[in-house]
Amino acid sequence: MRVEAIYRYPVKGLNPEALEEVALAPGECLPHDRRFALAQGDAPFDLSAPSWLPKRHFGCLMANARLALLRSGFDPRTGRLSIRAPDGPPLVADTATEDGRAAISAFLAAFLGPEARGAPRFVEAPGHNFTDVAAKCVSIIGLSSLHALEAAVGMALDPIRFRANVYVSGGEPWAEFGLLGQEIQIGGARLRVFKRIVRCAATEVNPDTAERDAKPQRWLRERFGHADLGVYAEVLEGGHIAAGDALEPLQADLLH
Repeated sequence: MRVEAIYRYPVKGLNPEALEEVALAPGECLPHDRRFALAQGDAPFDLSAPSWLPKRHFGCLMANARLALLRSGFDPRTGRLSIRAPDGPPLVADTATEDGRAAISAFLAAFLGPEARGAPRFVEAPGHNFTDVAAKCVSIIGLSSLHALEAAVGMALDPIRFRANVYVSGGEPWAEFGLLGQEIQIGGARLRVFKRIVRCAATEVNPDTAERDAKPQRWLRERFGHADLGVYAEVLEGGHIAAGDALEPLQADLLH
């Protein structure tokens, strides 16, 4: 299996940023992945004691398909975040300042309209990532599995619907499930696959149009008897990974 693409998602629910290569650290997500989130006004998120909460407490595509219409970019060197909506001027704000975070909160709340609950807060908590599972990890999707789903339903599905960090080609459909509990090598990093990814309603959302024009989780259940696509892996040994790197199991014949 070979790495075809790498993505990070600086703001939970907003668009990805493609990377040619990235350095992974033990026990961490990709740098800046899900670093920020829009906490809904009724979310019990405590900045002084950050802990994992389910995605429903934050702006997310599962509940807020409109977010797919936004185009954002984050510069980790300056801390500045830019967000552009289909209409109106773009916002550029400093995520490191109170005024900047307030401006981002107001922009996103206005864009969400009635979907914004209470007074949403644009939040960051150093050392915390707003991931869909409690463990800090890297998400991996085998494109062969996605192609099997596409063939079963007769519809092309943009891989970005599934918001993975690493997309790999090669191997048989669902081969990544055979890696559960096993260690793998990607580039200079060693990881352990620990969980299959159960898909949610976020995958219904077309990343270009924000329309809910597909039902991947239902189709997976109907055609394959489960709602899973992709796996989560924890980083055991850090190192650089890059597009073109092989994904190799550290036990023989696991992908055959």
